Amino acid sequence: MYLDHFGLTELPFGITPDTSYTVITRSHQEALNTLLIALASGEGFIKITGEVGTGKTLLCRRLLQALPEGSVSAYLPNPYLAPRTLQLALAEELGLEVSPDSDDYHLLQSINRALLEHAAADRQVVVCIDEAQAMPLETLESLRLLSNLETEKRKLLQIILFGQPELDRKLADQSVRQLLQRIAFHYRIKGLVREEVANYLAHRLRVAGYRGSELFGSAAVRCLHKASRGTPRLLNILAHKSLLSVFGEGEHAVKPIHVRRAAADTEGAASAGWW
Repeated sequence: MYLDHFGLTELPFGITPDTSYTVITRSHQEALNTLLIALASGEGFIKITGEVGTGKTLLCRRLLQALPEGSVSAYLPNPYLAPRTLQLALAEELGLEVSPDSDDYHLLQSINRALLEHAAADRQVVVCIDEAQAMPLETLESLRLLSNLETEKRKLLQIILFGQPELDRKLADQSVRQLLQRIAFHYRIKGLVREEVANYLAHRLRVAGYRGSELFGSAAVRCLHKASRGTPRLLNILAHKSLLSVFGEGEHAVKPIHVRRAAADTEGAASAGWW
């Protein structure tokens, strides 16, 4: 690959969420602030939505790292589950030893007892559900019933739904209207604005060990922003392919022509323009 050519220690534009590469963009910081304020307020349900590739999973990982010491967290990355299976997954995340053969009543009682113990020890319990747009409606409704677990003073469980815009359409269904009414805080993640793209690229290159002169000039940055529409995952793919193109020519700077080639080879990319 091009690591030695550019003096890199690792690939700078991978698409796997990695908090060491986190760039604090305005939209992501606003989303994280919204989450922390909502959790501190004791809200039962919080919703974060964003298009594919805007960094919802990365935001979730940032949040889990930012939770106060002593907090108890559960992360469910694949919520396409039946209601009972979701409860079993939650029990497992909370460290409970529950028999799969236990009936629904005793399963819920076990979860409730565990949550009461955490509340008595003043521990906050936060459940993060990724790809929440994939949840069946009956499973969403079971989440609402779980959120009914509370004391006179506080919710025993705080649930954050991370999902694509399809989640909003699913929550508009009449069968889950009670859940929708309980979402007091929500935020829609936006893509990077053009002014953030140059900093985003430079930061990821720096983390990956790059110490040379500017790789992405202003014209290339404008093309990347237009082709990616500011979506971080798509931006990573296009930047990676652009560097491959530069490497193939034995050059050391990305030009608009390299971005145009990358965009033409990438599903979902817009036209990069003719700078």
